[in-house]
Amino acid sequence: MVDDLVIAPGVVLPATDLHWTAVRSSGPGGQNVNKVATKVELRFDLETTSALHPAVKARLRVLARGRLDAEGRIVVTSQATRTLPQNLSDALEKLAELVRGALTPPKPRRPTKPTRASRVRRLEGKRHQSERKESRSMPRHDD
Repeated sequence: MVDDLVIAPGVVLPATDLHWTAVRSSGPGGQNVNKVATKVELRFDLETTSALHPAVKARLRVLARGRLDAEGRIVVTSQATRTLPQNLSDALEKLAELVRGALTPPKPRRPTKPTRASRVRRLEGKRHQSERKESRSMPRHDD
């Protein structure tokens, strides 16, 4: 069984929220790949955990949107090595990195205005492009 996963000081994911299964790996590996289940699928129950603040849960839900299953659990897989314990520790580290990324709140955006010089450059570029396209057209004859 997996021990509690320490993410940061004061943030620990309890082992009861982590469930893992070993499955057969895909790809090359000879006869070993057909006999031994070394790939690890680690599931973290995000919806029911009380270890994370609701704001952290919301950020984590956005960060891990591609890894969420239908029950709201985060699924992390690892088949990088040929041994089950190493793949399990790799999957736990991937989950820890994901949660660490959600712990820091995003820096609020301070709205800014474009400078006068940047507005002039933008309008100059638009005028230059307009002149370039205008020069491609057929000359008009006023008779």
